[in-house]
Amino acid sequence: MATLDTHGRPLRDLRISVTDRCNFRCVYCMPKEVFGREWEFLPRDQLLTFEEIEQVASAAYGLGIRKIRFTGGEPLLRRDFPDLVARVAAIGDIELTLTTNGSLLAHNAETLAAAGLGRVSVSLDSVDDDVFRHMNDVDFPVDRVLEGIEAASAAGLTPLKVNAVVRRGVNDQTVVDMARQFRHTGHIVRFIEYLDVGTTNGWRLNEVVPASEILAMIAAEFPLEPINPAYRGEVARRYRYKDGAGEVGVIASVTRPFCGDCTRLRLSADGKLFTCLFSNRGRDLRKLLRTGGDVADFIASVWRDRSDRYSELRTVATGDLPRAEMSYLGG
Repeated sequence: MATLDTHGRPLRDLRISVTDRCNFRCVYCMPKEVFGREWEFLPRDQLLTFEEIEQVASAAYGLGIRKIRFTGGEPLLRRDFPDLVARVAAIGDIELTLTTNGSLLAHNAETLAAAGLGRVSVSLDSVDDDVFRHMNDVDFPVDRVLEGIEAASAAGLTPLKVNAVVRRGVNDQTVVDMARQFRHTGHIVRFIEYLDVGTTNGWRLNEVVPASEILAMIAAEFPLEPINPAYRGEVARRYRYKDGAGEVGVIASVTRPFCGDCTRLRLSADGKLFTCLFSNRGRDLRKLLRTGGDVADFIASVWRDRSDRYSELRTVATGDLPRAEMSYLGG
């Protein structure tokens, strides 16, 4: 029997952050003026071990989880990360995915595939090199991310998705270029409305480019038609090119909230469970893991108490409410 929350939403997806560290300083996620040299990341003894993460994944599998996404920070910064993938892959029939900035992907793709990873999503906000270097704020070039994408594709980590956060006045002028870059490749670009995750990115509603505007820009160059969702809870609204060149998606948490079908639970790198991307605090699972408590029962109770629907309630004022940072919680 499915584990349901207070709104009748089943528990199906688990997102596991394996580190709060990242080698980028994207201005909408880890702005350098906050996450500078003095920023204190989680000490190693506070991170969940691979054995503890495996224990959580196994308990979650017993509760109905069938998809696990590894996130960060940048997950590939976690030492021996492919070993964790192999541990979780051995649990059962779970779709294993990874969200990465792509910077280390070219060197790891084959190893990840061999460990049991199914596919990857790569964060790439623009294919204009100047714009991308500005957004990652560490002067990292587009070409090296594209190399990672090609390596992942060659290793069979497909269908590969490319995620682009669109912010007005920053990279919205490169939306069509992104679409053009990945047409005929089999890769799916998903354009994400700029989100008010955390409190350090200076989010303002007037910097959000609505999904409808993004689609109109693309459709003016490459006509589109909608596709039905592949499953309940799919976050992206899907569209295919009428000429058969592939598909794109939009994730419209701001203008088209999808809280009603959200089936995702999040685990932070230090072992806290979050029932919403916009939560300000999580429930401590690490202590339970280290004292021999019933992990499955705890996860089930957290989910059954869940009533979150932040995006449906969002207003301009919510931008000032306390929330966990994206780099800590994972996307």
